[in-house]
Amino acid sequence: MKWAAIWLTGALLAGLGEALELPPHPRLLLNREGVEQLKERIKRYEWARERWRSIEKRAERWLKEEIKLPPRGGNWWHWYACPVHGARLRTGRRIGEWRWEHICTVGGEVLLGDPSRPERDYDGCVISGIHHRLAGAVRDLGLAYQVTGDRRYAEKAEEILIAYAKRYLSYPLHDVRGRARIGGGRVGPQTLDESTWLIPICQGADLIWETLSEEERRLIADKLLLPAAKEVILPHKMGVHNIQCWKNSAVGLVGFLLGDEELIREAIDNPERGYWRQMRDGVRPDGVWWEGAWGYHFYTLSALWSLTEAARNCGIDLYCEELKKMFDAPLNFAMPNLHLPPFNDSDEVDLRGRAPLYELAYARYGDPRYVPLIREGGRRSDFALWFGVGELPEGKPIEWRSANYPDSGYAILARGEGKDATWLCLKYGPHGGGHGHPDKLNFVLYARGKVVALDPGTARYGLPIQREWYRTTLAHNTLTVDETSQKPSEGKSIAFGAEGDVEYAMADAGPIYEGVKFKRTVILIDEDHILLVDQVRCDRERLLDLAYHNRGRWAELPEGEGWRPPDKPGYKHIRDATIRTVVDGAELGVSLGEGMEVKITLAGGEETEVITGTGVGDHIEDRVPMVIFRRRAKETAFIWGISLDGRDMEIKPRLVRDAEGNPIRPSAAVAVECEANGKRYLFVVNPEGIDLRVELPSGEGRRASSPFASIPLPD
Repeated sequence: MKWAAIWLTGALLAGLGEALELPPHPRLLLNREGVEQLKERIKRYEWARERWRSIEKRAERWLKEEIKLPPRGGNWWHWYACPVHGARLRTGRRIGEWRWEHICTVGGEVLLGDPSRPERDYDGCVISGIHHRLAGAVRDLGLAYQVTGDRRYAEKAEEILIAYAKRYLSYPLHDVRGRARIGGGRVGPQTLDESTWLIPICQGADLIWETLSEEERRLIADKLLLPAAKEVILPHKMGVHNIQCWKNSAVGLVGFLLGDEELIREAIDNPERGYWRQMRDGVRPDGVWWEGAWGYHFYTLSALWSLTEAARNCGIDLYCEELKKMFDAPLNFAMPNLHLPPFNDSDEVDLRGRAPLYELAYARYGDPRYVPLIREGGRRSDFALWFGVGELPEGKPIEWRSANYPDSGYAILARGEGKDATWLCLKYGPHGGGHGHPDKLNFVLYARGKVVALDPGTARYGLPIQREWYRTTLAHNTLTVDETSQKPSEGKSIAFGAEGDVEYAMADAGPIYEGVKFKRTVILIDEDHILLVDQVRCDRERLLDLAYHNRGRWAELPEGEGWRPPDKPGYKHIRDATIRTVVDGAELGVSLGEGMEVKITLAGGEETEVITGTGVGDHIEDRVPMVIFRRRAKETAFIWGISLDGRDMEIKPRLVRDAEGNPIRPSAAVAVECEANGKRYLFVVNPEGIDLRVELPSGEGRRASSPFASIPLPD
């Protein structure tokens, strides 16, 4: 199907010759039929009228506003953060021509911009927003013209376009550090920013193209659109990447607007970076975008749709199976609160906030699974207005279930119904390229309506805290060796499934450190109890730190002494640290409020330093309880549990023997007796599949050779 579509693209373009016989304008955001359907929605449905009124009001305001372009291009939005707290800034009062106050949203400090230092050019960040607001105005005004026929809207859009055509080439090329080099932009500091700005510019220009004179069209094409596409965006080549998807759409829209066959081919068929290459190599078989960050998954979808719609309006079908899988995947991976975990360079993603994209997905694919999410979104978006199906069927509700996705490397264990279900996701797969984090076998745990064990997500990339905390292994719920972060690696699933009334996931971290093997088994016993067995084997004695981060506040800690963290990435941001040495295990309590308390239980058997303190959450002052189980060993097995009902878990490791009766090291295989919620279990964790013998509490022996076994014990 995909390759047939590629052939069709080439055949269509080849048959059109030098002067492409594309459909009449408009043909990018909407074609003529789409405009009529838009008018009909506004006429028939209140949700469409409500959204239309907001666009019309914006367009009316633009009619009264003097068009004054910024004197320069904008700055990188990742610089727009407080250097002290790592929190976003808020734009305060205007203090001069193109100058403002900038206020920290945590500490309240008032900062002033310094254009000579890109990392402090906060005014430039605001200017970026103004450029994008003007681009959005061109699109809004174009829509207003198409719906009402009032030429005042077209004339105002034309005024903005002509202003940019006369100014664009005078904006210096600059990157995020102010350097004039390929990869930078004129309006923005990256080809990415140039593309996200150029797309609505093209869509708006297309909506009023028929009102422009030939001279005006030539000016806009030669001084604005073509230089942006050919001189700024195209020279910067990125291969398979979310940014390249934005670049493809921007270049393709210029091509479809102007009838430029070369640009259309570049956007769709370029074998190294075109649309079809992105679909073939960027979308994993389970639908997850290869960079492994849900924010970038949707950022990529947001980049793709403008090209797929423009192509569709011009007779080229880009709505392939891979694109549909990208819409399907988030529904499979969402937590019960309809949020996606903040893995890699991503914040937590609220699917309800992405419901507008599913208006388009449902219009093109008709999958009833999208309907509940569309209803959750409230149908108040531009996408609902532009593309929404008038009458929605009942749809199919999203189900929370355990599932393993070895292509993208996530194992989900889920139990319960609705938003209060228990849900855990173990991350073991590909690194994720430049947006990956060194966190193999990290996990996120959600229960009772809230995230319990968190991934910290990401900060603005320009801040030191991004590399000093968010991109360190210690910031995640996994293993750090010798106080250094893991190497980028790809792990693998060893076993996944259910035995009796328990479910489990077992994975190997892969080559995270030279000479270190790390395997984690997560056992979901019931909605309230999770058992973890972390087996580590090294080529020599190493310092092993197993970290765990739990939302809330410490409520129960064993007595300890003050501990000074080392001045190293990750560790240097731990506060209020205390340490104690235990042999018989440890029990820790965290309060999440609203009567919910979590108990963390470490099984005894090996000397362990238990270090507690607080780490970083959403920003430096958002403190999150964390514990480090520390051992200096060549091999070991950390056996520990998380109880969501506030009660301690009884966990007792048991020795296992091989077929000849010789003891087996816990780092290779171990049996764990566990009591939870009034039931007793014996779990056998045997990732290497050794033929072994387990002694039951009754004295009876049991043979086992599978990676995992669950043996119920009498109460």
